[in-house]
Amino acid sequence: MIQKIISIPFSILAYLLFIFYLCVFHVIQVVALRLFGYEAHKKSVDGLNFFLLSVIYVLFSTARIRFKSELPQGKPMIFVANHQGIFDIMTMGWFLRKYHPKYVSKIELGKNIPSVSFNLRNGHSVLIDRKDPRQALPALKKMGEYIQSTGHSVVIYPEGTRSRDGRPGTFANNGLKILCKYAPDALVVPITINNSWRIFRYGGFPFGMGNRISLTVHEPLAVKEYEFNELFEKTEQAIVNDIRLMS
Repeated sequence: MIQKIISIPFSILAYLLFIFYLCVFHVIQVVALRLFGYEAHKKSVDGLNFFLLSVIYVLFSTARIRFKSELPQGKPMIFVANHQGIFDIMTMGWFLRKYHPKYVSKIELGKNIPSVSFNLRNGHSVLIDRKDPRQALPALKKMGEYIQSTGHSVVIYPEGTRSRDGRPGTFANNGLKILCKYAPDALVVPITINNSWRIFRYGGFPFGMGNRISLTVHEPLAVKEYEFNELFEKTEQAIVNDIRLMS
């Protein structure tokens, strides 16, 4: 209870900074994309992720990433991760920025959120209506074809919704299966996220403090080298086996 009370003023500051960065970078994104094109817009999104992630330092928290092997640049990749909270997104966006990550996101995020909605609509991500599977199929097909042709990457969270206690939920395979079908040259890269959920241990307010968010990037799996069911099983096992609930 004492920790929760102490967290209140720091959480207010963190929320204010978060909203401020979203509003400022919304303007920067619009200008960058409309006047200078994709590369400038991409750099503005990198900056957005950096500043949003820096909010955790107000909460005396840190974030780090560990690669189990080096990943090639210029090759399509499908990053598959467990999902523990909104800080997963900017953490992956910042640390994986050289791979041009795009997102498979729920359609609700495509409206009325400064910076976030603009980037999702204009940064080659796809918005999925989870209530309408017929809409999801062509959107995922388009994403698979995009990373196949550009050598960029996509981030997908197969649990669909975030874990509130760090325990992994059920992994759905449909999205990954479609991406693999239309990006046959891709590498599937499992990523385990730990401790992100602890920032939201009290719910939406106040934030939890003193957390160490960690990302572990596992060995990549070439889509061409596996039957899909085996690929999916290996991906899920790599992610789940490295989740540390008490760390």
